[in-house]
Amino acid sequence: MRIYLMTDLEGVAGILDFENWCSPESRYYDVAKELLTEEVNAAVDGFFAGGATHILVADGHGCGALNPRLLDPRVELQRGWARGWPLGLEEGWDAVAWVGQHAKAGTEFSQLTHTQGWSYIDLSINGISIGEFGQLAMCASQLGVRAVFASGEQALCDEARALVPGIETVAVKRGIQPGKGEDLDAEAYSRFHLGAIHLHPQRACQLIREGAERAIRRAQAEDFGIIPLTPPFERVGIFRGEGGKKTISRESHPDDVAALMGMPFSPEAMAD
Repeated sequence: MRIYLMTDLEGVAGILDFENWCSPESRYYDVAKELLTEEVNAAVDGFFAGGATHILVADGHGCGALNPRLLDPRVELQRGWARGWPLGLEEGWDAVAWVGQHAKAGTEFSQLTHTQGWSYIDLSINGISIGEFGQLAMCASQLGVRAVFASGEQALCDEARALVPGIETVAVKRGIQPGKGEDLDAEAYSRFHLGAIHLHPQRACQLIREGAERAIRRAQAEDFGIIPLTPPFERVGIFRGEGGKKTISRESHPDDVAALMGMPFSPEAMAD
């Protein structure tokens, strides 16, 4: 079984805030990369133990967040996508999985929550609110690639199970801030969801390894991981503007979710 493993950084246990952990100029960025790589290696070990034959690890954090020297030597590492959406999933994968993922913008009791950037208030496809997890999961379903495993914050796990019934999830931390922050500007929203309770990184890795092995074994015995999709598709993006103003962008495609994901938002919506 060939697995495409998407990674992000904000959903990793021990990543405490964005300023100090999530960008190259952050004081703990090198430590953050090690924490993510350890969680990825735990998932990889579980997948191989459960029957995976090939794993591609995709570094999906904006500025990159994996340490290639520490990465399990059995995997391949990808950074960058030549053709955009569906980010290489069209190249013959059996399953897709996530490690270090955060919840979608506007999620209560989550941490470092956003969709692509801090300007998003909401993103939906055919009325279903989604974030970065949902975008890739929908593209995967269109291609028949099953979404089998996701680890990250508790809110992400809840989001994943609601969108993909049957998916195996592992929560490594939980946010403690109520509210959606919809009326905040982008800068204020970036500081809104900071509080969280974290597992120790070693415990997080243990649970991820166990969950990944369960996921791959279940995937070989059970039928789950595909989101029902009904064309045509409409995407609605709601963005934060200056002075609390909200802007909306609507795009549609007759039959292709991935093509819709790649369409630009209207200039009016992105102007602020």
